Amino acid sequence: MALVGANCQDDRVPSADQTLQGLDPEQREVALAPFGPVVVRAGAGTGKTRAITHRIAYGVHAGIIDPTQVLAVTFTTRAAGELGQRLRALGVGGVQARTFHSAALRQLTHFWPRAIGGAMPEVMASKAQVIAMAASRVGVTTNPALIRDLASEIEWAKVSQVVPALYEQSCALREPPLEAAQFAKVYEAYEQVKQDRGRLDFEDILLLTVALLEERSEVAREVQARYRHFVVDEYQDVNPLQDRLLTGWLGGGESITVVGDSAQTIYSFTGAQASYLKTFSQRFPGAVQLSLVRNYRSTPEIVGTANAILKATNQDQQALTLQSQREHGKAPTVLECSDEDAEANAVVQRILEQQGSGVALSRMAILFRINAQSETYEQALAQAGIPYVLRGGERFFDRPEVRQALTLIRGAARALPGGLLSSQSVPEPEKPLGQSVRDALTSMGWDSQPPTGVGAVRDRWESLLAIAGLADEMQSSTAQATLADFVLELSERAAAQHAPAVDGVTLASIHAAKGLEWDCVYLVGLVDGTLPLIHATTPDQIAEERRLFYVGVTRARDELCLSWSRSRSGRGTRERSRFLASVSDTVTGSAPTKRTPAKPSAGPKKPVRCRVCDKVITVAAERKLKRCLTCTVDFDEELYERARLWRALEAKRASVPAFVVFTDATLQAIVEAEPAQEAEFLAIPGVGHNKLLRYGTALQILLGGGSADDALMASAQGATQD
Repeated sequence: MALVGANCQDDRVPSADQTLQGLDPEQREVALAPFGPVVVRAGAGTGKTRAITHRIAYGVHAGIIDPTQVLAVTFTTRAAGELGQRLRALGVGGVQARTFHSAALRQLTHFWPRAIGGAMPEVMASKAQVIAMAASRVGVTTNPALIRDLASEIEWAKVSQVVPALYEQSCALREPPLEAAQFAKVYEAYEQVKQDRGRLDFEDILLLTVALLEERSEVAREVQARYRHFVVDEYQDVNPLQDRLLTGWLGGGESITVVGDSAQTIYSFTGAQASYLKTFSQRFPGAVQLSLVRNYRSTPEIVGTANAILKATNQDQQALTLQSQREHGKAPTVLECSDEDAEANAVVQRILEQQGSGVALSRMAILFRINAQSETYEQALAQAGIPYVLRGGERFFDRPEVRQALTLIRGAARALPGGLLSSQSVPEPEKPLGQSVRDALTSMGWDSQPPTGVGAVRDRWESLLAIAGLADEMQSSTAQATLADFVLELSERAAAQHAPAVDGVTLASIHAAKGLEWDCVYLVGLVDGTLPLIHATTPDQIAEERRLFYVGVTRARDELCLSWSRSRSGRGTRERSRFLASVSDTVTGSAPTKRTPAKPSAGPKKPVRCRVCDKVITVAAERKLKRCLTCTVDFDEELYERARLWRALEAKRASVPAFVVFTDATLQAIVEAEPAQEAEFLAIPGVGHNKLLRYGTALQILLGGGSADDALMASAQGATQD
């Protein structure tokens, strides 16, 4: 039987030897390694995705493997989408590139009717509601934060194969969100509520697939006949349940290639165990062991910084020493600031300077340890008029303008001879792909010239520009690509949520930044208590925090700025992260620490207490409201709606996002407080002298019962006077 993708009669499909072109010696070793057990230890930025996709492509084009018998597994839909995209560019179709959950769900759905019978239960998108019900059954009062923590602990227990009855004796090294015995009761109640409602969670998908493979021999035989070759990316992140699933897929087979880097193990808290990577050659005697150490991403200065971080500890004997393949660049900079606002402003000022020198905003990122650090940078960027993208916000392919564009492009493809059939069945298009896509976008009012200002109009333009850019990339890699090809590409990207880059500074936690890279990276908030976290006390926990720092550093291509501040907002009592010592002491040519003048201190600040329940509050949004988010107060809801309408109109008039005018928390704080005097306005965090000067009259009109239109007229006049 002819192998799919191995037909070299088509001059667009490379030969096996052509597939090896452009690989470095170590990547070539990966591509040529026999299809038995292979472990590849691949450092950050060393081209591991390139190596494993070329390995698969070489095997297919050489006739060694059938692509339809390959299952390539990774941990995110984005990474799976990229794997599939690269394989198609190499002329390989038919390979299944999926996450563990996606692959397991596909198999479970297929086998359920005959192996179990009846309709397969619905898979829950979220555990929150069921956890709340379970907690109520056992007398535990919850709030959104506790529900999130309970969900995380349940997920850890299930992937670690710890049942409720054994939780207490298995959590000695954990910090459960409740007392262990109490959590075990919630966990047990959660499983019961879920069963009563006929629902499955994501961990159940893996557990049930494992059960089918281990208990139903006919299912195991069929799966093992379907998939003969496995590739597992980010193998250091495999947890015990995923390892058990992988063992079931393999059966007695040994055609498995795993790729990982123990220095990037940052998900131990979710159950990931790097020991599977470290002991792979013991589990598979005779396994080929290879390493990728040539870093193509970062300058020698940044790579030197990364190496220094790992050299400061001898815990991981398998840690790789990276070798930069780039020309020398700028030394990493350490910024020391007086407080968090000064730190954010210093970072934003540098971003403005880089933007002025021609660096695109999409090539910059601000990375932090915890999501709560984001708000300060969101406000600083907004006040400077700099657009940003918060990872975890609205997904690219869910945006209205993107959905509309996909509909128009799909319609344009249907109108061509051959419709949406493969490009192999239709004549070459009269227009280049990029132009055809731009024609479709133009029909919905898009123009190649960017609009002035920022805000919703600019965001819409950027989204459509990203689609046009994807068409240009596809045309560049495949000159004969048609609209039908592009529709398929967009559909697969949408399914995998593999979004193109949008022009804006990325804000992300270091965990969310894993697998991504930018020209310029700002790693902020580097103080003891944040990185490492104050809860990290054991050697293993500190080691994981150090690896997290390493991952953050290795996201940078050209420039790296490491910043910290001596205080949150007042007297300086914090110490810089202990991890910075290894950088400043051992990296040759690192920039001297820069200092910003400290603000005069008025002495220690009193803790902010909720005006309803008197509890000490620390969350920024709660501090603005001067109450817990869960505490209810009476306020004029009609006034709040008028204020929101005015804010929306003002944001549209100024072509800025609504939060640039006032955030939701600030606006609600104004409505709740109903200030009358200047000092009362200024006492509300998020107002400030500049905003009061610009919007003060409008706010007074609203508070006095005026309409949103009257307030808009006043704020427009205030802006003119500015």
